[in-house]
Amino acid sequence: MSEERYLPVVRGRVQCTQKEATSIDLCRLCVHSARVVVKGRELPSPARAYCSRCREIPDVDMAKVEAIVCDDLSGEGFRSITNIIS
Repeated sequence: MSEERYLPVVRGRVQCTQKEATSIDLCRLCVHSARVVVKGRELPSPARAYCSRCREIPDVDMAKVEAIVCDDLSGEGFRSITNIIS
């Protein structure tokens, strides 16, 4: 299992890299977004859920997300899942 870090959401943004705060709307499409936290409960990220076998995308209201569980330990930052699934 890969290591992960919890990125708290502050005013709709997460500290994606040391130099960049990113809108959580990008997390919906990011390959590094493993899960989202809503009301203390971890849910599959929309990006990862789409790539799963069932391809069911959870109806996640990104405005209610408290944290992003991110597996980007190299500091790459946002990378679109659409490059992988297309």
